[in-house]
Amino acid sequence: MGRKNQRFLLLVLLCSATGVIVGGTASWAESNQCMQANVVTDQCLKQSPIARTIEGMATGLVAGAGAAISVDWQHKREG
Repeated sequence: MGRKNQRFLLLVLLCSATGVIVGGTASWAESNQCMQANVVTDQCLKQSPIARTIEGMATGLVAGAGAAISVDWQHKREG
């Protein structure tokens, strides 16, 4: 495996991991904020905080990987 492929895989891995952390944290915080509101909506009660956090983590994973691929593609177009 070439050096460029290793860099690309490392970029995708790091961006995906960052996306998982940010997405999970944001979803968990939103869940807690929703439950602590003065008026708890039906939307808050339909989905568990853990399921919402996992959904946020999955979204972050896809967003991070997409960002890494886009950055790599843009870098290849410019150079």
